[in-house]
Amino acid sequence: MPELVVGPLLRYVDERSASVWVETSEPCEVTVEAGETRASARTFTVHGHHYAIVDLAGGGAYEVRLGSERVWPLPDHPPSRIRLLGPDGPRKVMFGSCRTSVPHDVVHTISHGVDVLRAYGCRMMEAPEQDWPDLLLLLGDQVYADEPSAEMLEFIKNRRDDEPKTEIADFEEYAELYRVAWTDPEIRWLLSTVPTGMIFDDHDLRDDWNTSSDWRAKMAQVEWWPRRVVAGLGAYWIYQHLGNLSPAERDADGLLGKLCAAEGDGAEILDTFAAHADAVPADSRWSYARDLGTTRLIMLDSRCARQLTPGDRRMLDPVEWEWLTGQLAGEGVERFVIGTSVPFLLPAGIHHVQNWNEALAQGAWGPRIARWSEWLRQTFDLEHWSAFRRSFEDLSRLLARTGKPVIILSGDIHYSYAAKARKHPIYQLVCSPIRNPLSRVLRLANIVAQFGVATLIGGLLARLAKIPRPPVKWRITDGPWFSNAIATLSLDGPVSVRWETASTTEVMEVATVELPV
Repeated sequence: MPELVVGPLLRYVDERSASVWVETSEPCEVTVEAGETRASARTFTVHGHHYAIVDLAGGGAYEVRLGSERVWPLPDHPPSRIRLLGPDGPRKVMFGSCRTSVPHDVVHTISHGVDVLRAYGCRMMEAPEQDWPDLLLLLGDQVYADEPSAEMLEFIKNRRDDEPKTEIADFEEYAELYRVAWTDPEIRWLLSTVPTGMIFDDHDLRDDWNTSSDWRAKMAQVEWWPRRVVAGLGAYWIYQHLGNLSPAERDADGLLGKLCAAEGDGAEILDTFAAHADAVPADSRWSYARDLGTTRLIMLDSRCARQLTPGDRRMLDPVEWEWLTGQLAGEGVERFVIGTSVPFLLPAGIHHVQNWNEALAQGAWGPRIARWSEWLRQTFDLEHWSAFRRSFEDLSRLLARTGKPVIILSGDIHYSYAAKARKHPIYQLVCSPIRNPLSRVLRLANIVAQFGVATLIGGLLARLAKIPRPPVKWRITDGPWFSNAIATLSLDGPVSVRWETASTTEVMEVATVELPV
């Protein structure tokens, strides 16, 4: 008899329909039923795992059946609900990034802090429905493929003894990584009830993924890397990207149709797609956009879409840039919300340091300094928008020309803050980590380096490298905060953002900031 392995995850939701994603233990018919509305889909198989995504034209409390057997909701949890979006879009958008999947015992709470997403799920179970977020955006590092937990290391040890011994190697291990991440009962219920949009960052594949052409060349010499990147992108498509797409976008994409039509296991189809997506990024788009009432959400791939050509580095390749330009030209849109895993507006000092580092790595001070600068870039993660100066400046001008409020949501850096561009309604909101805090020593180092030393010397270094001033100026208005956190952007009434953290017993406010947009 088939069982529910992962899910249900409530993914794409609009005014008319909702998409429910599941992984099952065996091939079967998956049925989702909410009131009088029912829809079914047959599972497809990849690498011996079985998946389905079911599109339901209705809302309300729902059940999931595998064949004739009801498997959801669980008996000791409230029912999961599908809430279709109203014509004005979501009232509350929750966001965050960087969540490690370790146990919730005392030892791991001391080392990793409280899982704020899990704590939020516990609170949601007791809260009235009108207080729930309408959308959850996970902005990267949903899983840590290069820093697996002790549980995952034991799983790896029990199935193979080849390299990499302390990292994820193939699709089977990615499947287990996602199972561990998403099957805590409280997390599982939250993800079954709040629609989610996701985008990857480096740890979903590997630390420093696509930092530079030198990094790619170095990883190309690692024997196990091709297998790993194909597994990582394939698993990302199955577990995260598939649910980002509307039913119409899935039909146009075509990959799901091929997998569903495959006789037996569709592993070769998925692996071929993933290998090509890594080799020729311009042929595959991981970014996506949704119109949420008069707000346009744009989720940007700021990892795989990078162009790493020395002397012509871009955060987004020309094909991706053309797509973004079109999305920012939409009529009837009052504001834009952009999700990009790595921050756009960093503390000014570290922004200048990353500008300087990129210039030196490209030979501004000679080949010997270039090699040292490349080492510096990879060692200290100097890889944000400011490390792709051409793209930073192009996007700054493009956002300024929209003449409309732009709210940028990011994670990655393991602290949270708000920033505001001067003379333009462009806001940067960072929320990181959900559960992966910096040590006290690293917190102090970040404050000194990014808000102290870098502020003093960053501008000087940029001038010495003859880097022009950025086309917009900005400042950090609130923060930084270093606790584990989740943030909620409120779009109904006065626009504001609230950061929350958690103790072992309750969710607590860190700060609330109003955005005059």
